[in-house]
Amino acid sequence: MGLFERYLSIWVLLCIATGIALGHWFPGVFQAIGAMEAAHVNLPVAVLVWLMILPMLLKIDFHALHEVRRHWKGVGVTLFVNWAVKPFSMALLGWLFIRGLFADWLPAEQIDSYIAGLILLAAAPCTAMVFVWSHLCNGHPGYTLSQVALNDVIMVFAFAPIVALLLGISSLHVPWDTLMLSVVLYIVLPVAVAAVWRRRLLAHAHGVARLSRLLHHLQPLSLIALLTTLVLLFGFQGKAIIDKPVIILLLAVPILIQVYFNSGLAYLLSRKLGVAHSVAAPSALIGASNFFELAVATAISLYGLESGAALATVVGVLVEVPVMLSVVRIVNRSRGWYERPLHNGSG
Repeated sequence: MGLFERYLSIWVLLCIATGIALGHWFPGVFQAIGAMEAAHVNLPVAVLVWLMILPMLLKIDFHALHEVRRHWKGVGVTLFVNWAVKPFSMALLGWLFIRGLFADWLPAEQIDSYIAGLILLAAAPCTAMVFVWSHLCNGHPGYTLSQVALNDVIMVFAFAPIVALLLGISSLHVPWDTLMLSVVLYIVLPVAVAAVWRRRLLAHAHGVARLSRLLHHLQPLSLIALLTTLVLLFGFQGKAIIDKPVIILLLAVPILIQVYFNSGLAYLLSRKLGVAHSVAAPSALIGASNFFELAVATAISLYGLESGAALATVVGVLVEVPVMLSVVRIVNRSRGWYERPLHNGSG
C-alpha cells in the first residue's frame, strides 16, 4: 500500500478539521460552491468525482470477464453477498440503529437522510481499493480482476433499482430523475470513457507502458480530488458535527457491523463450497468493501452537500482502511483453519 492508502483515515480526519475550520471562517465561499448546480448535480463535485474514479476504472480490463467461468464458485459467492445481502443488511442495520437505538442522539430531521446515505454506501461494491486488499492477502489476480469487471457491469443496471427499492421500503422519497442522472453521470459514462480510453492506449505500440504512465500522472489528481471533496463536505457539515460530534461514531457502528458480517459470510460460504483460499480471501474483501466515491457523489446529487446522507457516506471513507486491513489480517491468519478439511470436525 502507498503512503496515502495506508493512512487514509488520518487524511480523512485532517480533512474533517480543515473543512470545519474553513466552513466556519469562509461560509460564503462554501455557499457559492453549493449553489453551482445543474439538474440537481453539483458541478464542482461532479468534476472531482470524475477525477477520483477514472484512474480506478482505467485499471479494469473488461476482457478479463472470461475468467468468471474458471472461478464460478467464488464469483457466485461474491455476487450473492454484494447484491443479495449487503444492501439489504445495511438497510436493516440502518433501521435498527439509526431509526431505533440511536435516534435520541441524532438530529431528528436528518435520520431518514442518514439511512439513505448508508443504503447508498452499501449498494455498490468497491472498485479500486479491492486490488490493494487482494494483493495483501495473496488473492488470485485473475479472479479479482474478473470479479471487479463483472461487478462494474452489473452496477450499471442494478445500482439504481436496488437503491430505489430500499429507499422506498424505508419510506424515503425517491427522486428518480436525479437517481438515474447520477447513474449515467457517475457509472455509465465513466465506465464507457475508461474502456474506450484504455483500448485506444493499448492499441498502440508500448501500450502497456503508456497506460502505466497515464495512471502514474492521474493518481495524484485522484487523491487530491478525494481530499478536496471531503473538505467541501465537512465545510458544509461543520456545524452539525460541532453540535453533536458523536454523530460520526454512531454512524460508524452499522458500517462496521455490515463489513464484518458480509466478509465473514462470504468467507464461510466459500469454505463450504471448497473454494481455494486465494479466491475466498479476495471474495470476502470484495463482498464487504464499498464504492464510497460513487456513494458520496450520489448522496450529494440526491440530498445535497449539507445532508445527513452525504455525511453518512463520508463516514464510510473514514472507516474503510482500518476495518478492511483488519479483515485482511483475519483471512491471512485463518488460512490454516480455512484449508483444513471440513470432515475433520473443524467446520
